[in-house]
Formats: sequence, structure tokens, C-alpha cells
Amino acid sequence: MTQSIWARRALMAALIAGISYMVPVLALWKGPAIILWKGLGVGLLALYAACSGADRDVRQIALVMAFGAAGDVVLDIAFTAGAALFALGHLVAIHLYWRNRDQNGTGLHRIAALTLFLAVPGLSWALSGQLPVLGYAVVLGAMAATAWASRFPRHWVGLGGVLFAVSDLLIFARMGPLAGSMLPHLLIWPLYFGGQALIATGVVRARLP
Repeated sequence: MTQSIWARRALMAALIAGISYMVPVLALWKGPAIILWKGLGVGLLALYAACSGADRDVRQIALVMAFGAAGDVVLDIAFTAGAALFALGHLVAIHLYWRNRDQNGTGLHRIAALTLFLAVPGLSWALSGQLPVLGYAVVLGAMAATAWASRFPRHWVGLGGVLFAVSDLLIFARMGPLAGSMLPHLLIWPLYFGGQALIATGVVRARLP
């Protein structure tokens, strides 16, 4: 599989859109155009993957990114529906990572994956105290754990899954101990978009010849 010029252009556009979205985040801009801007970065990551070839794994990660972009947009309109879209994306990602699990992983890698699977929902419950959050976090933890345990490069896909989980933990912290703090506001988007970018590029590059 060779990467087309359109894939490279889509990736560059995704990085520009995703990084530049920190401007409305910091300026507290609101409105329909800002919501669309929010979805553009990960939406272009989906396009990047879709343009990168017909490999099954690449098509699947494109679908994961598409769910993420839809979740980005819908989350600001209907929070529960947006969270459901992210959960669907996590389920697709779990299937992808489990199908590509690392059969030669060390015991340390397995312990790290198990820790992610247990710690993400545990921390989410401690931070929010809400059952719907806990239910979502079980899926989120499974996504991060299987990403870490997959045969895709851990410093790309595994790390991306961890960054995604940390960004969501900061959202949950904003419901409780960090309510009113600027820290989640400053860190949630960079961690989330950085994680998604690492995941998308990590899977695609792993499938390039």
C-alpha cells in the first residue's frame, strides 16, 4: 500500500485544523462555526486514513476517526449523544486492536494494559461519582488497554490511547475536584487531538509497505 498525495495533504490539513482549534478554546469563542471547526481536525484524520489505501485496518481506523469527529460536533449540542458516538468509535477501535493484539508482548506490557483497563473506570468513578460516566469509562479503558496491547507501535497507537483516556479523565475531573479550574480547559483538547493524531498515523504507518 502506498500513501497518496491526497492522504499527505489531508494529514497536513488535519494538523493545521486541530492545532489551530486552540485559538477558540483559549478565546472562549462559541457558535456553530466553532463547533464545526472542532470536528474538522479529527474529520480530516478520518479522510487521511481513508485516502491511505484499502487495507482493512486502515479503513477501520478511518471509521474510528469518523465517529470521533461526529462525537466532537454532537458533544457540544447533546452531550449524551456525543458520548455515545465516542463509545461506538471505541468499540470499533477495540475490535481493531484485539484483532491485531501483540502475541509476543512481555508480561510488563500485559500488566500495563490490565492497569489501564482497571484504572480508567476506577478513576472516572472517583472523579465523577456518576454511573453513566462509569459505563462509558469501561469502554474507554478497554480501548486504551487494547491499544497498548496491540502490535501497532506503542509510542504511537498505545500512547495515543493513553492520551485520549487522560483527556476524558480531565473532563470527568471538571465535574468534581477540578470544577472551576483552568487546567482541564487548557489540557483537554491538546491531549485529545494529539492522541487521535498518534492513533491514526500510527495505524496507517504500520500498514505502509
